[in-house]
Amino acid sequence: MYKAVEERIRKALRHHIHERYKTDLPIVTERPPKLAMGEVASPVCFELAKRLKKPPRALAQEIANSLKAIPGVARVEVAGGGYLNAFLDRTEFFRGACAEAGHESLAAPAGAPKTIVEHTAINPNKAAHIGHLRNAVLGDTFIRLLRHVGRRVEVQNYIDNTGVQVADVVLGFLHLEKKSIDDVRALAAAPKFDYVCWDLYTRVTQFLAEDKSRLELRAQTLKEIEQGHGDAAKLGELISTAIVRCHLRTLDRLGIDYDLLTQESEILHLKFWDAAFEMLKQRGVIQLSVTGKNAGCWVMQLPSDRKASDEETPGTVDASETPEVNEEPAEEAEAKIIVRSNGTVTYVGKDIAHHLWKFGLLDRDFHYRRFHTHPDGHEAWVTASDSDDTGAPRFGHAHDVFNVIDSRQAYPQQVVAAGLRALGYGDEADRLKHFAYNVVALTPRCASEMGYEIPAEDARKPYVEVSGRKGQGVKADDLIDRLLASSQSEMESRHPELTVAQRQQIANAIAIGALRFFLLRFTRSTVIAFDFKDALNFDGETGPYVQYAIVRVNGILRKAAEQDPDLETSGPAHLSRPSASEIDIGRFLAPPEGDDLWDLILLAGSLDARVDAAVGAQEPAFVARYAFELAQAFNVFYHKHHILSEPDAAKRAFLLRLTFFVRQQLVTALALMGITAPEMM
Repeated sequence: MYKAVEERIRKALRHHIHERYKTDLPIVTERPPKLAMGEVASPVCFELAKRLKKPPRALAQEIANSLKAIPGVARVEVAGGGYLNAFLDRTEFFRGACAEAGHESLAAPAGAPKTIVEHTAINPNKAAHIGHLRNAVLGDTFIRLLRHVGRRVEVQNYIDNTGVQVADVVLGFLHLEKKSIDDVRALAAAPKFDYVCWDLYTRVTQFLAEDKSRLELRAQTLKEIEQGHGDAAKLGELISTAIVRCHLRTLDRLGIDYDLLTQESEILHLKFWDAAFEMLKQRGVIQLSVTGKNAGCWVMQLPSDRKASDEETPGTVDASETPEVNEEPAEEAEAKIIVRSNGTVTYVGKDIAHHLWKFGLLDRDFHYRRFHTHPDGHEAWVTASDSDDTGAPRFGHAHDVFNVIDSRQAYPQQVVAAGLRALGYGDEADRLKHFAYNVVALTPRCASEMGYEIPAEDARKPYVEVSGRKGQGVKADDLIDRLLASSQSEMESRHPELTVAQRQQIANAIAIGALRFFLLRFTRSTVIAFDFKDALNFDGETGPYVQYAIVRVNGILRKAAEQDPDLETSGPAHLSRPSASEIDIGRFLAPPEGDDLWDLILLAGSLDARVDAAVGAQEPAFVARYAFELAQAFNVFYHKHHILSEPDAAKRAFLLRLTFFVRQQLVTALALMGITAPEMM
């Protein structure tokens, strides 16, 4: 509701300034620091004053005196040196906000441009860990936010089934374990195959480190997988498919769905890469390096490289003064290699081909098959090399793309965008967004609890980085199981009267809520130091704290319905009366006595503005913070106002309607984060 009124104010100011002063200005609005200064303020008169050569306060007074009435705004006043401060009609705002609350998300209009969000993208070589969960939860929440505001979204999960990590596990089974394909197939059919591969991957890392000549064995294995030949390729497909199914079972526990699983193997087998390779060569985007450490590699030359090369004319530059040219960081140099000297394609090369397809810029498509049905009935499809299943949606052809990938991959993402731009697809490159986030580490205490040996100097640091190659990290299923066990124990002590199934359902909602909220409450750029004690804490800025505020509301509404049979209910937690239109709201919200109630209403009615800000900044943490603030504000309200024992019947009805309104906004905010609210805790 707040966003709608704010936009109304901006539109009125824009129109008024255009008509009166014959000029157009961007209208910026902000929330004043104090309620006494109104609810929406604009500094537009300061910019207008520069153009018209007039004092900003005088202009602000002119506008305040002549501005036509704005629906939902009680008055506009001048503040400070020239601010325009709008005071909202409190009664109208509350009624409008109550009418809007609980409505469905906006539906994407027919033919709306498609947004592709790719997230999760776990290498299919071992179990998912806590870092992967941050990626998936961030991506899933961002998708929920986009859909809430009416965007058409396609959810993709990239399966790197021809990469080095899969090759290492294949190498491990063939050369360390000495297992046949049938042996591995039997292992893959058993539970926890992803855990088996987790341990094997660590052993392979040690095996390769002991003798560098073994890296040639890895390179050969990788080449066979990419080319689709021999036992290595068959084993790679078997392992990666089995691991992906493990990952999907894990992520189903968090309520995370996908539309399409894009397998890297099909980018190679269907010649997507061949087509992209020809485009890159023909347009001079990549060159074959004939000397130096990259001899035999196809390398992309970025605009910055060309500039440096052009400036290095003989006799004008001392190479010792330009270390940035000769001492390029290894990871950046590697990212520019598109095809290695042995003929295998790097991740960046395949990613360029993939993004040409995402934007509909390749004259070819995948085949598609049904792969997985999520618990909510949603079907996830997978790319295939040959035949199609009937009924496949039209995938790809995006207007814009968001890739949820950790911040350490920033440079490769820039290279992919540069590749698109060099091919002449500048608009698409601009619409390719890296939705970056920082890593999830462990606190030293958590690392010790996991049994890892922590050097003394690391024990004094705020966090310890995890390493998949070293086998250090919190496996996702272990984490969820531990959270669930703790929640179940709590429910058994609090609600022994409930059935086992009821306690399990509540415990699951609490455990998943705790985990998702923990991963979302930090801004994307923050390194999360994971700790079991923090994640399991049900107090403070946590998911269970917000859930409990809803449970408290449920109890109030149940008791209200028991006390007053005239109150209509549709279930114990869904009060449908009294409606806001039937209550004399004005007398309860009049300042200054009603300011505390108005503060709560204004916050509850600002969910739309917070969602808009979260989408604009690509920052789901804004919604997590909002939910916590609203739960906190409700708890203050609950302790201050005795809702059920209020002797004034009209005020009691108003307080109940406000309580129900807060509940609707809290439930919506949690749903946007993929969190459900249990009936009791």
